Amino acid sequence: MIKTELVLPYRYSTDTVKEAISEHLPVCKNEINEIRLLKRELVINDGKTPVYKTTVAFSLGEEREAGLLKIKKRVSPFDGEIFSAKQSHFDKRPVIAGAGPSGLFAALTLAESGARPIVIERGLSVDERREKINTFSKLGILDIECNVQFGEGGAGTYSDGKLKTGSKDKYKLKVLEEFINGGADESIMYSTSAHLGTDKLPGIVKAIREKIISLGGEFIFSARLTDITVKNDTLVGVMYERDGQTLTLDTDTLILAIGHSARDTVCHLKEKGLHMKAKGFGIGMRIEHPREYINKIIYRDASSEVVESASYHLVTHLPSGRSVYSFCMCPGGEVVAATSEAGAIVTNGMSEYARMADNSNAAILVSVTPEDLRSDDPLAGIELQRQIESRAYGLSNSYKAPAIKLSDLKTGKCGGFSGVTPSYPIGVIEASPYDYMPDYIPESISAAMPDFNDWLSGYYYPDAALTGPETRTTSPIRIERGDDGCAPNFDGVYPTGEGAGYAGGIVSSATDGIKMAEKAIEKHLK
Repeated sequence: MIKTELVLPYRYSTDTVKEAISEHLPVCKNEINEIRLLKRELVINDGKTPVYKTTVAFSLGEEREAGLLKIKKRVSPFDGEIFSAKQSHFDKRPVIAGAGPSGLFAALTLAESGARPIVIERGLSVDERREKINTFSKLGILDIECNVQFGEGGAGTYSDGKLKTGSKDKYKLKVLEEFINGGADESIMYSTSAHLGTDKLPGIVKAIREKIISLGGEFIFSARLTDITVKNDTLVGVMYERDGQTLTLDTDTLILAIGHSARDTVCHLKEKGLHMKAKGFGIGMRIEHPREYINKIIYRDASSEVVESASYHLVTHLPSGRSVYSFCMCPGGEVVAATSEAGAIVTNGMSEYARMADNSNAAILVSVTPEDLRSDDPLAGIELQRQIESRAYGLSNSYKAPAIKLSDLKTGKCGGFSGVTPSYPIGVIEASPYDYMPDYIPESISAAMPDFNDWLSGYYYPDAALTGPETRTTSPIRIERGDDGCAPNFDGVYPTGEGAGYAGGIVSSATDGIKMAEKAIEKHLK
Protein backbone atom coordinates (compact mmCIF):
# COMPACT_ATOMS: atom_id res chain seq x y z
CA MET A 1 0.00 0.00 0.00
CA ILE A 2 0.97 3.64 -0.42
CA LYS A 3 -0.24 6.74 1.42
CA THR A 4 -0.91 10.37 0.64
CA GLU A 5 -2.38 13.46 2.29
CA LEU A 6 -5.82 14.74 1.28
CA VAL A 7 -8.37 17.35 2.29
CA LEU A 8 -11.86 15.82 2.45
CA PRO A 9 -15.25 17.46 2.98
CA TYR A 10 -16.81 17.18 6.45
CA ARG A 11 -19.35 14.70 5.13
CA TYR A 12 -17.55 12.27 2.86
CA SER A 13 -18.00 8.73 1.57
CA THR A 14 -15.70 6.04 0.14
CA ASP A 15 -16.51 7.35 -3.31
CA THR A 16 -15.56 10.87 -2.19
CA VAL A 17 -12.17 9.58 -1.03
CA LYS A 18 -11.55 7.83 -4.35
CA GLU A 19 -12.45 11.00 -6.23
CA ALA A 20 -10.06 13.03 -4.06
CA ILE A 21 -7.23 10.56 -4.70
CA SER A 22 -7.78 10.64 -8.45
CA GLU A 23 -7.83 14.47 -8.43
CA HIS A 24 -4.66 14.60 -6.32
CA LEU A 25 -2.68 11.91 -8.19
CA PRO A 26 -2.55 10.41 -11.69
CA VAL A 27 -4.85 7.55 -10.65
CA CYS A 28 -8.25 6.44 -11.99
CA LYS A 29 -11.01 5.72 -9.48
CA ASN A 30 -11.51 2.17 -10.73
CA GLU A 31 -7.82 1.37 -10.11
CA ILE A 32 -8.13 1.93 -6.38
CA ASN A 33 -8.67 -1.20 -4.29
CA GLU A 34 -8.44 -1.10 -0.50
CA ILE A 35 -8.65 2.30 1.24
CA ARG A 36 -7.52 2.84 4.81
CA LEU A 37 -7.81 6.12 6.69
CA LEU A 38 -4.67 6.64 8.78
CA LYS A 39 -5.20 10.11 10.21
CA ARG A 40 -8.10 12.56 10.31
CA GLU A 41 -8.10 16.06 11.80
CA LEU A 42 -11.03 18.44 11.73
CA VAL A 43 -10.18 22.00 10.66
CA ILE A 44 -12.35 24.99 9.90
CA ASN A 45 -11.50 26.32 6.46
CA ASP A 46 -11.83 30.14 6.19
CA GLY A 47 -13.62 30.14 9.54
CA LYS A 48 -16.77 28.78 7.93
CA THR A 49 -16.35 25.43 6.20
CA PRO A 50 -15.46 22.30 8.21
CA VAL A 51 -13.10 19.93 6.39
CA TYR A 52 -10.85 17.03 7.33
CA LYS A 53 -7.10 17.01 6.78
CA THR A 54 -6.34 13.35 6.29
CA THR A 55 -3.67 10.81 5.55
CA VAL A 56 -5.06 7.98 3.43
CA ALA A 57 -3.48 4.65 2.48
CA PHE A 58 -4.68 2.84 -0.61
CA SER A 59 -3.64 -0.06 -2.79
CA LEU A 60 -3.16 -0.37 -6.54
CA GLY A 61 -1.24 -2.89 -8.55
CA GLU A 62 2.36 -3.35 -7.40
CA GLU A 63 3.75 -1.84 -10.58
CA ARG A 64 1.48 1.23 -10.38
CA GLU A 65 2.38 1.80 -6.74
CA ALA A 66 6.09 1.66 -7.57
CA GLY A 67 5.55 4.27 -10.27
CA LEU A 68 3.63 6.60 -7.96
CA LEU A 69 6.32 6.35 -5.29
CA LYS A 70 8.52 8.34 -7.63
CA ILE A 71 6.27 11.34 -6.84
CA LYS A 72 8.02 11.61 -3.48
CA LYS A 73 6.36 14.82 -2.31
CA ARG A 74 2.88 13.33 -2.65
CA VAL A 75 3.20 9.62 -1.96
CA SER A 76 5.10 7.40 0.49
CA PRO A 77 5.03 3.66 1.27
CA PHE A 78 2.80 2.19 4.00
CA ASP A 79 3.26 -1.32 5.33
CA GLY A 80 0.72 -1.28 8.21
CA GLU A 81 2.67 -3.82 10.26
CA ILE A 82 1.01 -4.67 13.58
CA PHE A 83 3.02 -6.08 16.50
CA SER A 84 2.93 -9.83 16.99
CA ALA A 85 4.53 -11.58 19.97
CA LYS A 86 7.14 -14.31 19.50
CA GLN A 87 6.48 -17.67 21.09
CA SER A 88 8.14 -18.07 24.47
CA HIS A 89 9.04 -20.67 27.06
CA PHE A 90 8.83 -19.53 30.70
CA ASP A 91 9.74 -22.14 33.33
CA LYS A 92 7.83 -20.02 35.84
CA ARG A 93 4.67 -18.10 35.05
CA PRO A 94 5.32 -14.34 34.73
CA VAL A 95 3.46 -12.00 37.09
CA ILE A 96 2.02 -8.60 36.25
CA ALA A 97 1.31 -6.22 39.13
CA GLY A 98 -1.44 -3.86 38.02
CA ALA A 99 -4.27 -4.15 35.48
CA GLY A 100 -4.09 -0.66 33.99
CA PRO A 101 -3.22 -0.17 30.30
CA SER A 102 0.44 -1.12 30.70
CA GLY A 103 -0.35 -4.19 32.79
CA LEU A 104 -3.18 -5.39 30.57
CA PHE A 105 -1.17 -5.12 27.37
CA ALA A 106 1.90 -6.68 28.96
CA ALA A 107 -0.33 -9.56 30.06
CA LEU A 108 -1.92 -9.84 26.62
CA THR A 109 1.50 -9.91 24.93
CA LEU A 110 2.77 -12.59 27.31
CA ALA A 111 -0.43 -14.60 26.92
CA GLU A 112 -0.15 -14.47 23.13
CA SER A 113 3.41 -15.75 23.45
CA GLY A 114 2.16 -18.78 25.40
CA ALA A 115 3.46 -17.65 28.81
CA ARG A 116 0.18 -18.00 30.84
CA PRO A 117 0.71 -14.81 32.92
CA ILE A 118 -0.80 -14.10 36.32
CA VAL A 119 -2.17 -10.57 36.86
CA ILE A 120 -2.56 -9.28 40.41
CA GLU A 121 -4.66 -6.13 40.83
CA ARG A 122 -5.30 -4.39 44.15
CA GLY A 123 -8.72 -3.14 43.02
CA LEU A 124 -11.77 -4.94 41.68
CA SER A 125 -12.92 -5.94 38.20
CA VAL A 126 -14.56 -3.21 36.10
CA ASP A 127 -18.08 -4.42 36.89
CA GLU A 128 -17.57 -4.40 40.66
CA ARG A 129 -15.41 -1.28 40.51
CA ARG A 130 -18.18 0.87 39.08
CA GLU A 131 -20.27 0.39 42.22
CA LYS A 132 -17.39 1.54 44.46
CA ILE A 133 -16.83 4.66 42.34
CA ASN A 134 -20.53 5.52 42.29
CA THR A 135 -20.74 5.13 46.07
CA PHE A 136 -17.90 7.61 46.53
CA SER A 137 -19.25 10.07 43.97
CA LYS A 138 -22.75 10.06 45.45
CA LEU A 139 -22.13 9.51 49.16
CA GLY A 140 -18.48 10.43 49.73
CA ILE A 141 -17.70 6.93 51.04
CA LEU A 142 -14.20 6.02 49.80
CA ASP A 143 -12.73 2.56 49.35
CA ILE A 144 -8.95 3.14 49.41
CA GLU A 145 -8.29 -0.11 47.52
CA CYS A 146 -10.85 0.37 44.74
CA ASN A 147 -11.61 3.79 43.29
CA VAL A 148 -10.90 5.97 40.23
CA GLN A 149 -7.17 5.21 40.58
CA PHE A 150 -7.24 1.52 41.55
CA GLY A 151 -9.05 -1.30 39.80
CA GLU A 152 -9.16 -3.11 36.48
CA GLY A 153 -8.40 -0.75 33.61
CA GLY A 154 -6.53 1.77 35.77
CA ALA A 155 -7.29 5.48 36.10
CA GLY A 156 -7.98 5.90 32.39
CA THR A 157 -11.07 3.69 32.52
CA TYR A 158 -13.00 6.38 34.36
CA SER A 159 -11.46 9.43 32.72
CA ASP A 160 -12.75 9.43 29.17
CA GLY A 161 -10.30 7.15 27.43
CA LYS A 162 -8.55 9.80 25.36
CA LEU A 163 -6.07 8.32 22.91
CA LYS A 164 -2.99 10.29 21.94
CA THR A 165 -1.22 8.33 19.24
CA GLY A 166 0.93 10.70 17.15
CA SER A 167 2.68 8.75 14.41
CA LYS A 168 1.57 5.14 14.58
CA ASP A 169 4.07 2.31 14.84
CA LYS A 170 3.39 -1.42 15.11
CA TYR A 171 2.89 -1.20 18.89
CA LYS A 172 0.29 1.57 18.73
CA LEU A 173 -1.53 -0.19 15.90
CA LYS A 174 -1.68 -3.31 18.09
CA VAL A 175 -3.23 -1.33 20.95
CA LEU A 176 -5.82 0.32 18.71
CA GLU A 177 -6.66 -2.99 17.04
CA GLU A 178 -7.34 -4.63 20.42
CA PHE A 179 -9.55 -1.74 21.50
CA ILE A 180 -11.57 -2.07 18.29
CA ASN A 181 -11.84 -5.84 18.78
CA GLY A 182 -13.15 -5.08 22.26
CA GLY A 183 -15.91 -2.80 20.98
CA ALA A 184 -14.31 0.59 20.31
CA ASP A 185 -15.35 2.57 17.24
CA GLU A 186 -13.07 2.04 14.23
CA SER A 187 -12.48 5.81 14.03
CA ILE A 188 -9.87 5.52 16.79
CA MET A 189 -7.49 4.21 14.12
CA TYR A 190 -7.35 7.60 12.43
CA SER A 191 -9.00 10.36 14.46
CA THR A 192 -6.61 12.89 16.01
CA SER A 193 -9.20 13.42 18.77
CA ALA A 194 -9.90 9.73 19.32
CA HIS A 195 -11.49 8.63 22.55
CA LEU A 196 -13.13 5.50 23.88
CA GLY A 197 -15.67 7.01 26.29
CA THR A 198 -16.05 6.24 30.00
CA ASP A 199 -19.34 4.46 29.27
CA LYS A 200 -17.72 2.11 26.71
CA LEU A 201 -14.33 1.52 28.35
CA PRO A 202 -15.41 -1.07 30.95
CA GLY A 203 -16.69 -3.38 28.21
CA ILE A 204 -13.49 -2.92 26.20
CA VAL A 205 -11.31 -3.66 29.23
CA LYS A 206 -13.38 -6.73 30.08
CA ALA A 207 -13.01 -8.04 26.53
CA ILE A 208 -9.20 -7.76 26.76
CA ARG A 209 -9.23 -9.56 30.11
CA GLU A 210 -11.38 -12.37 28.69
CA LYS A 211 -8.97 -12.76 25.76
CA ILE A 212 -6.01 -13.03 28.15
CA ILE A 213 -7.85 -15.69 30.17
CA SER A 214 -8.76 -17.61 27.00
CA LEU A 215 -5.03 -17.78 26.21
CA GLY A 216 -4.17 -19.26 29.62
CA GLY A 217 -3.78 -16.09 31.70
CA GLU A 218 -5.17 -15.60 35.20
CA PHE A 219 -6.46 -12.58 37.13
CA ILE A 220 -6.43 -12.18 40.92
CA PHE A 221 -8.36 -9.11 42.09
CA SER A 222 -8.20 -7.44 45.53
CA ALA A 223 -4.55 -8.50 45.55
CA ARG A 224 -2.06 -5.79 46.58
CA LEU A 225 1.64 -6.32 45.87
CA THR A 226 3.46 -6.16 49.21
CA ASP A 227 6.99 -7.44 48.59
CA ILE A 228 9.43 -8.95 46.13
CA THR A 229 12.05 -11.58 46.91
CA VAL A 230 15.46 -11.30 45.29
CA LYS A 231 18.47 -13.64 45.48
CA ASN A 232 21.80 -12.82 43.88
CA ASP A 233 20.25 -9.72 42.30
CA THR A 234 17.60 -11.87 40.61
CA LEU A 235 13.87 -12.03 41.26
CA VAL A 236 12.65 -15.32 42.70
CA GLY A 237 9.18 -14.44 43.95
CA VAL A 238 6.54 -11.87 44.77
CA MET A 239 4.19 -11.52 47.72
CA TYR A 240 0.71 -10.04 47.77
CA GLU A 241 -2.00 -9.48 50.33
CA ARG A 242 -5.56 -10.68 49.79
CA ASP A 243 -8.39 -11.08 52.29
CA GLY A 244 -5.98 -10.42 55.14
CA GLN A 245 -3.60 -13.17 54.05
CA THR A 246 -0.09 -12.82 52.61
CA LEU A 247 0.42 -15.12 49.65
CA THR A 248 3.48 -15.91 47.50
CA LEU A 249 3.98 -16.48 43.80
CA ASP A 250 7.14 -18.23 42.63
CA THR A 251 8.36 -16.29 39.57
CA ASP A 252 11.43 -14.86 37.89
CA THR A 253 9.50 -12.22 35.90
CA LEU A 254 7.53 -9.29 37.31
CA ILE A 255 6.02 -6.59 35.10
CA LEU A 256 5.73 -3.76 37.61
CA ALA A 257 2.74 -1.81 36.26
CA ILE A 258 1.39 -0.38 39.51
CA GLY A 259 0.23 3.05 38.23
CA HIS A 260 1.09 6.53 39.49
CA SER A 261 -1.00 6.38 42.68
CA ALA A 262 0.36 3.22 44.34
CA ARG A 263 2.38 5.35 46.73
CA ASP A 264 2.62 2.73 49.48
CA THR A 265 4.11 0.23 47.02
CA VAL A 266 6.56 2.79 45.66
CA CYS A 267 7.76 3.65 49.19
CA HIS A 268 8.35 -0.02 49.96
CA LEU A 269 10.20 -0.60 46.70
CA LYS A 270 12.45 2.36 47.44
CA GLU A 271 13.29 0.83 50.84
CA LYS A 272 13.90 -2.44 49.04
CA GLY A 273 16.61 -0.76 46.98
CA LEU A 274 15.04 -0.08 43.58
CA HIS A 275 16.75 2.97 42.07
CA MET A 276 14.42 5.94 41.67
CA LYS A 277 14.76 9.60 40.82
CA ALA A 278 12.48 12.61 40.87
CA LYS A 279 11.10 13.82 37.55
CA GLY A 280 9.03 16.77 36.40
CA PHE A 281 5.25 16.65 36.59
CA GLY A 282 2.28 19.02 36.65
CA ILE A 283 -0.10 20.41 39.26
CA GLY A 284 -3.13 22.56 38.64
CA MET A 285 -6.92 22.75 38.49
CA ARG A 286 -9.83 21.68 36.27
CA ILE A 287 -11.35 24.50 34.25
CA GLU A 288 -14.96 24.24 33.03
CA HIS A 289 -16.59 26.24 30.25
CA PRO A 290 -20.05 25.69 28.74
CA ARG A 291 -19.68 23.04 26.04
CA GLU A 292 -21.58 25.09 23.46
CA TYR A 293 -19.39 28.12 24.19
CA ILE A 294 -16.21 26.12 23.49
CA ASN A 295 -17.82 24.78 20.31
CA LYS A 296 -18.56 28.34 19.21
CA ILE A 297 -15.09 29.81 19.80
CA ILE A 298 -13.37 26.86 18.10
CA TYR A 299 -15.77 26.10 15.25
CA ARG A 300 -16.89 29.73 14.81
CA ASP A 301 -19.41 30.13 11.98
CA ALA A 302 -19.34 26.38 11.37
CA SER A 303 -20.46 25.52 14.92
CA SER A 304 -24.03 24.77 13.83
CA GLU A 305 -22.82 22.30 11.20
CA VAL A 306 -20.20 20.34 13.17
CA VAL A 307 -21.72 17.53 15.23
CA GLU A 308 -18.80 16.55 17.50
CA SER A 309 -17.99 18.54 20.64
CA ALA A 310 -14.86 20.66 20.27
CA SER A 311 -11.57 19.98 22.00
CA TYR A 312 -8.43 22.07 22.44
CA HIS A 313 -4.83 21.91 23.55
CA LEU A 314 -3.08 25.02 24.83
CA VAL A 315 0.43 25.67 26.12
CA THR A 316 2.49 28.72 27.00
CA HIS A 317 5.92 29.36 28.51
CA LEU A 318 5.94 32.17 31.06
CA PRO A 319 8.80 34.65 31.67
CA SER A 320 9.29 32.89 35.02
CA GLY A 321 10.43 29.82 33.08
CA ARG A 322 7.37 27.79 33.95
CA SER A 323 5.17 26.08 31.40
CA VAL A 324 1.39 26.13 31.71
CA TYR A 325 -0.63 23.74 29.57
CA SER A 326 -3.99 22.08 29.15
CA PHE A 327 -4.17 18.33 29.68
CA CYS A 328 -6.80 15.61 29.40
CA MET A 329 -9.39 17.87 27.76
CA CYS A 330 -12.87 16.38 28.13
CA PRO A 331 -15.42 17.89 25.72
CA GLY A 332 -18.96 17.62 27.05
CA GLY A 333 -17.73 15.91 30.20
CA GLU A 334 -17.59 16.11 33.98
CA VAL A 335 -15.00 16.67 36.69
CA VAL A 336 -14.36 13.45 38.62
CA ALA A 337 -13.65 12.76 42.30
CA ALA A 338 -10.39 10.83 41.95
CA THR A 339 -8.65 10.42 45.31
CA SER A 340 -7.30 7.07 46.45
CA GLU A 341 -6.34 8.18 49.96
CA ALA A 342 -8.62 9.08 52.87
CA GLY A 343 -8.68 12.75 53.85
CA ALA A 344 -7.50 13.95 50.45
CA ILE A 345 -9.07 15.58 47.41
CA VAL A 346 -8.02 14.87 43.83
CA THR A 347 -9.81 15.89 40.63
CA ASN A 348 -9.77 14.36 37.18
CA GLY A 349 -11.98 14.61 34.10
CA MET A 350 -14.14 12.24 32.07
CA SER A 351 -16.52 12.16 29.13
CA GLU A 352 -18.94 9.55 27.94
CA TYR A 353 -18.68 8.53 24.28
CA ALA A 354 -21.31 11.06 23.12
CA ARG A 355 -19.50 13.96 24.87
CA MET A 356 -22.73 15.92 25.29
CA ALA A 357 -22.74 17.02 28.97
CA ASP A 358 -23.30 20.74 29.65
CA ASN A 359 -19.67 21.61 30.42
CA SER A 360 -16.35 20.95 28.73
CA ASN A 361 -13.38 20.67 31.07
CA ALA A 362 -9.61 20.35 30.99
CA ALA A 363 -6.78 20.28 33.48
CA ILE A 364 -4.76 23.50 33.43
CA LEU A 365 -1.38 22.44 34.74
CA VAL A 366 1.76 24.22 35.86
CA SER A 367 5.12 22.52 35.42
CA VAL A 368 6.79 21.39 38.63
CA THR A 369 10.49 20.50 38.43
CA PRO A 370 12.69 18.50 40.82
CA GLU A 371 14.37 21.83 41.70
CA ASP A 372 11.04 23.10 43.05
CA LEU A 373 10.98 20.29 45.58
CA ARG A 374 14.19 21.38 47.34
CA SER A 375 14.93 17.84 48.45
CA ASP A 376 17.23 14.99 47.51
CA ASP A 377 14.48 12.49 48.31
CA PRO A 378 13.16 11.06 45.01
CA LEU A 379 9.73 10.80 46.62
CA ALA A 380 9.54 14.52 47.44
CA GLY A 381 7.08 15.04 44.57
CA ILE A 382 4.71 12.53 46.12
CA GLU A 383 4.96 14.40 49.42
CA LEU A 384 4.05 17.68 47.71
CA GLN A 385 1.05 16.04 46.05
CA ARG A 386 -0.10 14.68 49.41
CA GLN A 387 0.27 18.04 51.14
CA ILE A 388 -1.88 19.78 48.54
CA GLU A 389 -4.52 17.05 48.53
CA SER A 390 -4.84 16.97 52.33
CA ARG A 391 -4.94 20.77 52.61
CA ALA A 392 -7.75 20.86 50.07
CA TYR A 393 -9.67 18.32 52.16
CA GLY A 394 -8.97 20.29 55.33
CA LEU A 395 -10.72 23.40 54.02
CA SER A 396 -14.07 21.77 54.81
CA ASN A 397 -13.04 18.45 56.36
CA SER A 398 -15.03 16.76 53.63
CA TYR A 399 -14.62 15.48 50.09
CA LYS A 400 -16.20 18.62 48.68
CA ALA A 401 -13.63 20.12 46.35
CA PRO A 402 -12.43 23.75 46.50
CA ALA A 403 -13.52 25.81 43.48
CA ILE A 404 -13.33 29.41 42.32
CA LYS A 405 -14.56 31.49 39.39
CA LEU A 406 -11.91 32.35 36.80
CA SER A 407 -12.41 36.10 37.23
CA ASP A 408 -11.64 35.69 40.97
CA LEU A 409 -8.49 33.61 40.49
CA LYS A 410 -5.94 36.42 40.43
CA THR A 411 -6.98 37.87 43.81
CA GLY A 412 -8.21 34.65 45.38
CA LYS A 413 -11.29 36.47 46.68
CA CYS A 414 -14.37 34.39 45.99
CA GLY A 415 -17.48 36.02 44.57
CA GLY A 416 -19.85 33.16 43.79
CA PHE A 417 -20.54 31.23 40.60
CA SER A 418 -22.59 32.42 37.64
CA GLY A 419 -22.87 30.99 34.15
CA VAL A 420 -21.01 27.74 34.91
CA THR A 421 -21.99 25.26 37.61
CA PRO A 422 -19.05 23.09 38.72
CA SER A 423 -19.77 19.45 37.87
CA TYR A 424 -17.64 17.80 40.58
CA PRO A 425 -20.14 15.16 41.83
CA ILE A 426 -19.68 15.39 45.61
CA GLY A 427 -20.11 19.17 45.53
CA VAL A 428 -17.75 22.13 45.87
CA ILE A 429 -16.93 24.85 48.35
CA GLU A 430 -15.72 28.28 47.29
CA ALA A 431 -12.09 28.61 48.29
CA SER A 432 -8.93 30.33 47.16
CA PRO A 433 -6.31 28.00 45.65
CA TYR A 434 -3.70 30.08 47.54
CA ASP A 435 -5.04 28.39 50.69
CA TYR A 436 -4.10 24.85 49.66
CA MET A 437 -1.36 24.91 47.01
CA PRO A 438 1.90 26.80 46.47
CA ASP A 439 1.31 30.36 45.25
CA TYR A 440 3.20 29.77 42.01
CA ILE A 441 0.48 27.38 40.81
CA PRO A 442 -2.52 29.80 40.78
CA GLU A 443 -0.23 32.72 39.90
CA SER A 444 1.05 30.85 36.84
CA ILE A 445 -2.44 29.79 35.74
CA SER A 446 -3.63 33.39 36.03
CA ALA A 447 -0.57 34.65 34.11
CA ALA A 448 -1.18 32.11 31.32
CA MET A 449 -4.73 33.22 30.58
CA PRO A 450 -3.86 36.18 28.30
CA ASP A 451 -1.67 33.90 26.17
CA PHE A 452 -4.38 31.24 26.04
CA ASN A 453 -6.89 33.89 25.01
CA ASP A 454 -4.54 35.06 22.25
CA TRP A 455 -4.26 31.52 20.92
CA LEU A 456 -7.98 30.80 21.27
CA SER A 457 -9.97 34.01 21.17
CA GLY A 458 -12.63 34.01 23.86
CA TYR A 459 -10.98 31.34 26.01
CA TYR A 460 -10.80 33.77 28.93
CA TYR A 461 -14.41 33.37 30.06
CA PRO A 462 -14.83 35.17 33.39
CA ASP A 463 -17.55 32.79 34.60
CA ALA A 464 -15.50 29.64 33.93
CA ALA A 465 -15.15 27.50 37.05
CA LEU A 466 -11.83 26.19 38.37
CA THR A 467 -11.96 23.14 40.66
CA GLY A 468 -8.91 21.67 42.31
CA PRO A 469 -6.56 20.21 42.97
CA GLU A 470 -5.41 18.25 39.90
CA THR A 471 -2.31 16.45 41.18
CA ARG A 472 -2.28 12.96 39.65
CA THR A 473 -1.71 13.72 35.98
CA THR A 474 1.55 11.80 35.85
CA SER A 475 4.11 10.21 38.11
CA PRO A 476 6.60 12.49 39.90
CA ILE A 477 9.18 9.67 39.99
CA ARG A 478 10.99 7.40 37.58
CA ILE A 479 12.00 3.87 38.56
CA GLU A 480 15.21 3.28 36.67
CA ARG A 481 15.62 0.42 34.22
CA GLY A 482 18.42 -0.76 31.96
CA ASP A 483 18.56 -1.54 28.26
CA ASP A 484 17.14 -5.00 29.04
CA GLY A 485 14.12 -3.36 30.69
CA CYS A 486 15.03 -4.57 34.18
CA ALA A 487 15.66 -2.46 37.26
CA PRO A 488 19.40 -2.35 38.13
CA ASN A 489 20.31 -5.21 40.53
CA PHE A 490 16.77 -6.60 40.20
CA ASP A 491 16.98 -8.90 37.20
CA GLY A 492 13.48 -9.96 36.20
CA VAL A 493 11.74 -6.83 37.54
CA TYR A 494 10.45 -4.63 34.70
CA PRO A 495 9.25 -1.14 35.82
CA THR A 496 6.55 -0.29 33.32
CA GLY A 497 4.09 2.39 32.30
CA GLU A 498 2.95 5.61 33.87
CA GLY A 499 3.64 4.70 37.49
CA ALA A 500 7.26 3.91 36.69
CA GLY A 501 7.64 7.22 34.87
CA TYR A 502 7.79 5.96 31.27
CA ALA A 503 4.38 6.95 29.91
CA GLY A 504 1.76 9.66 30.10
CA GLY A 505 -1.57 8.28 28.90
CA ILE A 506 -3.47 5.19 27.82
CA VAL A 507 -1.71 4.49 24.52
CA SER A 508 1.83 5.27 25.71
CA SER A 509 1.27 3.14 28.83
CA ALA A 510 -0.13 0.25 26.80
CA THR A 511 2.73 0.34 24.30
CA ASP A 512 5.28 0.45 27.10
CA GLY A 513 3.63 -2.64 28.57
CA ILE A 514 3.97 -4.43 25.25
CA LYS A 515 7.63 -3.44 24.93
CA MET A 516 8.54 -4.59 28.44
CA ALA A 517 6.72 -7.90 27.89
CA GLU A 518 8.69 -8.20 24.65
CA LYS A 519 11.92 -7.68 26.62
CA ALA A 520 10.91 -10.47 29.01
CA ILE A 521 10.00 -12.77 26.13
CA GLU A 522 13.45 -12.24 24.56
CA LYS A 523 14.92 -13.92 27.65
CA HIS A 524 12.55 -16.87 27.37
CA LEU A 525 12.30 -17.67 23.67
CA LYS A 526 11.40 -21.19 22.59
